Amino acid sequence: MSNALKFAMVTAVACTSALLTAQTMVSLAHYAPALRAQMATTWPLGDAPQAETSSAIAKSSDGHFWANGDVNGSQVRFLVDTGATAVALTPADARRLGYDLHGLNYGYRVVTATGQTRAAAVRLASVTVAGARLENVDALVIEKGLDTSLLGMTYLGRLASFQATRQSLILQP
Repeated sequence: MSNALKFAMVTAVACTSALLTAQTMVSLAHYAPALRAQMATTWPLGDAPQAETSSAIAKSSDGHFWANGDVNGSQVRFLVDTGATAVALTPADARRLGYDLHGLNYGYRVVTATGQTRAAAVRLASVTVAGARLENVDALVIEKGLDTSLLGMTYLGRLASFQATRQSLILQP
């Protein structure tokens, strides 16, 4: 697959995340008070089980922020997507995290770059990115059409703050 096609696919996924945002915002609205009440915890930088060694994620040469995260004790590569209401997992990542894809309830309709598909709500025991650890993170497993997992607002919105600069994304737990 050419770099231009890969870039187009990633761009299309990012653009269609706005539609995912609208649909999941309504369905996840009843979780909002609990999500706001929970606080992030920080692991000492030397103990954090991910590739980043500080609270900053460097901008990739493609202009996106890619983050290696520790999810329930396993590594997941995320595209940081502030337009996505929820953390969105590919089926492959969900399977590696121990979810039975056939046993999930795909009760949500979402739109991806490849069209409309279904999604199942799950709760991740823990997500750690760049030293910022959160517990009980709501996420969606996207049945089809997602090439990479997305780090959305069910994680980012629970941080004290995050800031994008020209070179990096700074996370404040």
